[in-house]
Amino acid sequence: MNKYLAASALTLAMSALSTSALSQNLAIVNGKPVPKARAEALSQQLARSGRPVTPEVEAQIKEEVIAREIFMQEAQKRGLDASDDFKGQMELARQTILIRELFADEQKKNPVTDADMKAEYDKFVAANGGKEYRARHILVEKEEQAKAILASLKKGAKFEDLAKKQSKDPGSGANGGDLDWAAPGNFVKEFSDAMVALKKGQVTDTPVKSQFGFHVIRLDDVREAQLPKFDDVKAQISQQLQQQRLGRSAPQAIYLAAQLRLRPILMTTAAAMLGAIPLALAYGVGADTSIAQCGWCKCAFVSQT
Repeated sequence: MNKYLAASALTLAMSALSTSALSQNLAIVNGKPVPKARAEALSQQLARSGRPVTPEVEAQIKEEVIAREIFMQEAQKRGLDASDDFKGQMELARQTILIRELFADEQKKNPVTDADMKAEYDKFVAANGGKEYRARHILVEKEEQAKAILASLKKGAKFEDLAKKQSKDPGSGANGGDLDWAAPGNFVKEFSDAMVALKKGQVTDTPVKSQFGFHVIRLDDVREAQLPKFDDVKAQISQQLQQQRLGRSAPQAIYLAAQLRLRPILMTTAAAMLGAIPLALAYGVGADTSIAQCGWCKCAFVSQT
């Protein structure tokens, strides 16, 4: 009986539409037309990202748009679009899209050239070249504690074990005092001066005082600075130069950079649209079941035009 009613409702919905209306829509979902413009917008977004829009992809997009309409109708039925949380997320999405369009517009009007990016990269290399040091340290509050640690090391105690037990540095203590590879400029002057004076495997003879306390330092290795290749950072350099040209302050530039990096997480790319949602729906690419198996979506009446 329910199937008969569903079919009847679908027939009535279809008959109420003109031929012109049908040509403008992908489908009718519970009596509501799904315009082809939605699929065209997704196709254009894919094309702009450089992905080919093949007939197979067009079919996937069509399925995606219809599936989204089903979920949208259910969400609206539950009143979710009226919640403060939804409105807040919509505002964030609006900001993200607007910022993306701002950068796209700026790139068109004032394109960043390869020469611009290479000049910026060369400045970075000049400022960050040289040697990198891999060191360990044990940080304590009092000089007497540091001297006791040095005495223990001379008696054969293991540096890593002492760091785990006694270091007050929460970042490195748990890792045996390991500070990973870093340039001397990353540390306070007292620390870096003592570190670069050491030979590989050597430990400071006396505690090193800094604003943080007293350090016992061991130098593990030295190498030439490992800088990223130009091609690997071109995109980031381009974004930075665009931000500078827009005249943003440092906090604003950081915010914009964060927005750009979070864009994939916020699912604003077509790839996310075509990937994650079909899995949730158990429908479309990456899924083997149909909409009829989606629990509360069983009542959806879908007619594809």
